[in-house]
Amino acid sequence: MTKVVSLSKKAYQTLKELKEPNESFSDVVIRISGRKQKRSLLQFARERLKTSDIEEVYYSQVKRDRELSTSREAESSVEVF
Repeated sequence: MTKVVSLSKKAYQTLKELKEPNESFSDVVIRISGRKQKRSLLQFARERLKTSDIEEVYYSQVKRDRELSTSREAESSVEVF
């Protein structure tokens, strides 16, 4: 069953920008409303983050972890038998 829905130009443009290739406007509405089947974390990340965003988050976390870690000096005395 098909229903007619009126949208403002801005709402239509926003929906159009969210639309993926080979995806209908109905698919977009279902996808962004969260009413579709549950999806994996990876699928969620792919939909929400651009590749550059994922890399930025990853590398900023690595940088933070490195800053918080304490460096340890290796022991310099080695016994030789």
